Amino acid sequence: MFKNLIFCLSIISIVACGAKPRINLEEQGIPLKPTTQHEIIAKEVANLLENYSYKKVPLDDSISAIVYKNLLEGLDQGKNYLLKSDIEDFQQFENTISQDFKEGDLSSAFYIFNKYNERYLQCLNFALEEIDTKHDFSKDESYVVYREKLDWFTTEAELRDQWRKRVKYDLLNLNLATSDSVETDYEKNKETLRSRYKNLISQIEKTNSNDAFQLIMSSLTDAVDPHTTYYNPSFAQAFNESMSNTLEGIGAQLMMENEMVTIKMIIAGGPAFKDKALQINDRIVGVAQGDGEFEDVIGWRLDAAVAKIKGKKGTVVRLKILPAGADPSSSPKIVKLTREKIVLEEESAKREIKTIKGEDGKSYKIGIINLPKFYIDFEAVRRGDPDYKSTTRDVRLLLDSLKTDGVDAVLMDLRNNGGGSLQEAIELTGLFIDKGPVVQVRDSRDRVQVDSDKDPGAIWEGPFGVITNRFSASASEIFAGAIQDYGRGIILGSTTYGKGTVQNAVEMARFISPTNRLLIKASGETDADTPNGAPEFGQINITMGKFYRVNGSSTQHRGVTPDLSFPTQYTAEKFGESSEPSALPWDQIKPSAFSKIADLSAIKTQLSDIHTTRMEKSPAYSFLLEDIKEYTDNDSIPQVSLNTEKLKSEREKIRIKQRDRINKQLAFLGQPLWKEGQPQPKLEYDFVLEESANVLTDYIRLESQKQKVVLNK
Repeated sequence: MFKNLIFCLSIISIVACGAKPRINLEEQGIPLKPTTQHEIIAKEVANLLENYSYKKVPLDDSISAIVYKNLLEGLDQGKNYLLKSDIEDFQQFENTISQDFKEGDLSSAFYIFNKYNERYLQCLNFALEEIDTKHDFSKDESYVVYREKLDWFTTEAELRDQWRKRVKYDLLNLNLATSDSVETDYEKNKETLRSRYKNLISQIEKTNSNDAFQLIMSSLTDAVDPHTTYYNPSFAQAFNESMSNTLEGIGAQLMMENEMVTIKMIIAGGPAFKDKALQINDRIVGVAQGDGEFEDVIGWRLDAAVAKIKGKKGTVVRLKILPAGADPSSSPKIVKLTREKIVLEEESAKREIKTIKGEDGKSYKIGIINLPKFYIDFEAVRRGDPDYKSTTRDVRLLLDSLKTDGVDAVLMDLRNNGGGSLQEAIELTGLFIDKGPVVQVRDSRDRVQVDSDKDPGAIWEGPFGVITNRFSASASEIFAGAIQDYGRGIILGSTTYGKGTVQNAVEMARFISPTNRLLIKASGETDADTPNGAPEFGQINITMGKFYRVNGSSTQHRGVTPDLSFPTQYTAEKFGESSEPSALPWDQIKPSAFSKIADLSAIKTQLSDIHTTRMEKSPAYSFLLEDIKEYTDNDSIPQVSLNTEKLKSEREKIRIKQRDRINKQLAFLGQPLWKEGQPQPKLEYDFVLEESANVLTDYIRLESQKQKVVLNK
């Protein structure tokens, strides 16, 4: 679903086309250069994108402009390194990048990559010099952390002033995190910062041509389709290991954003999932092994940071965390986790029963099934093991047990379910409908295949609801869309991700001809970094099809809209398929021949009215709205103060506000209030789940009233 195996510098490739000679990297004194293997693979990937992918995009001027835009954003997202004169120099490649890929010409891409590295090192070396400069922390000035919406620096003096403020900001942040006094531990903090900058320099100096090539190719594929990705041999092995369903670590998927390791997915069943202290978009700024000293990981390469975070089962790792949306100058919280071996085959569906008091005063038992992914043990299936594990088999057993326990309704929780097996999505739908089509798949030749549930009879025929959020994707959207189209249940939560495309993973070795293999061998440019067992020339995960609901509507881009929506901080502009510029558009095809089970339009309106009335007097709902507002406000902070007293005052206001908000929620839950000096309590209340269960009780009550009316007639 998500492309998270990419280093911190998301760089793209630019090359000179046939009408323009290649840049002579030797004459330019460029340290990193593409290999013969890189050039051949680039040419083959370009051919696949143009002729065999679902999109079949011609690599012309319009795509070149997107690739060029990706390049600049990937290199210097915050506009903290490059000068306007550098951008003017790069513009000579703006309309030729994609055409050059077809020629296997990567010279321009490496030229820009190396120019960025040069500026990066200049800035970091200047920052090292500035550490020992006397800084006036009583001066009233501010530092703009993220400059994406500003222009490039026109002079080196402007760039150096930005980095002067960056050093002052980093020092002030360290000072306030370690002491109430600027002078106390100041020398130690200077050494910490010096070590941080030296580490950044060390990381960039370790960058090799394979790193550059990976970033270059990612930028090309991103311009065509956000889910098509080329992985070099090392990355291909890492990707395949991540899909092998076993890992040892904290159970979080990480990505580098603005030089910070950012959590992009929390894996169900892992330490991070169980602890509940980490959230999506939290940033990891420090790592310590056990009770050891923290290492500052701001600006590290992603693979280097991940190596510190991962580790053997049973060992302890401590993380310094900046919560999602928090001011970068905020004091980080400490999270302590014990690493585990996470067997993803065991990310099984789980059940619980909630007893909810309805509006009529009666108590209702709601069976809740939490489904983290659509899984199946393919290897066991291939072996012919009759007891193979799968989503549908597990949920079938859970439904039987819930029926035995006498539940009045079932609620399927698909929040953060990124998808998985398409076949399991189809078969799971079959547990709730008699039989019929579930999803349509159109391939690159416009052929449409209808995939159906052919097993007659439903396991659960009672009231049913499905909870989704912005991170419910792919197979989750197929299931939720089918339940909605059939009128089989109520969809609650927020709009899904909108990932409605199908990818095939193909090793690039299939496309490297014997002649090109000889050329690569003759070049003598061996890849010493290729791990044993890795695909020789890497692999490409290429989009080859598109999903459609049985009503003919694509899930692509738009996702599935709930029947009853809850507010969320994860907006379509920033999260989901619609935030991807190169995403395939929404469209529709002919509906399948299916029969609706029920028309729920009238009861949905009633449920919405009851929900709205309940929310008007719900403290929990007001807490949710406050949290969303807080996230939005923090996410838009343009700059931070570099004045000690002012920054301390701002932080104290934030701390008091946070404490008061938490205590309001604790009071609502009937729990002891949070006092000074105590660890921050974990709030276990899940508003969306609780209110979804309330909505199902309303559904049961309304259906019961309707049946009584029919019987009386």
